[in-house]
Amino acid sequence: MAKRALRANNPAAVRATLVKVANEVRTGELLPQQANAITACMNAILASIRIDEQEAKIAQLEKMLLDKIAE
Repeated sequence: MAKRALRANNPAAVRATLVKVANEVRTGELLPQQANAITACMNAILASIRIDEQEAKIAQLEKMLLDKIAE
């Protein structure tokens, strides 16, 4: 089996990768154990993306609040 990069830089890419992994398990190109490992990694990546997005939103809200207080 050829090695290939799996995209996981945003939630849509994670979703596309997971669909690809599921299809590869279905067609026998990937073992279920390999798919489980990839899925666990993708879930960890997705969680970190969500945390980054939440931190950015919090920072934006804090800035808005400080701007409002400064008025």
